[in-house]
Amino acid sequence: MVSYYFTIGLIYFIIGFGTAIISYFVFKKDVIGHFLGALIVGLIGSFLGGTIEFFFGDIIAYLTNISNSVNIFPPLITSGVLLWIFVKASGRNEKGD
Repeated sequence: MVSYYFTIGLIYFIIGFGTAIISYFVFKKDVIGHFLGALIVGLIGSFLGGTIEFFFGDIIAYLTNISNSVNIFPPLITSGVLLWIFVKASGRNEKGD
C-alpha cells in the first residue's frame, strides 16, 4: 500500500519537475525565484492536478492511465497551466544569459 502512494507521489513529482525544466530551460521563461520558483509552482500544479483527478475521476476516466493507477493528464495540464500563469504574473519574458 505504501509503494502504491509512493509511486503516485513520485510520478506527480516527475511531472512537476519536468514542466519546470521545460518552462525554464527550454522555453527560457524567467520567473520570480528563477528555477526554484518554477519548480515549486510546477510541483504545486502537479499535485493540485492529482487532487482534481481524485475528486473528478469519473468525469475524466476515459483519459489514459499509467499502469492502471495514475492518470497523468490532470497533473500535467494543471502544472503547465499554473506555470503559464506564474510566468505571466512575473512580468518577465525571457531569462537573461
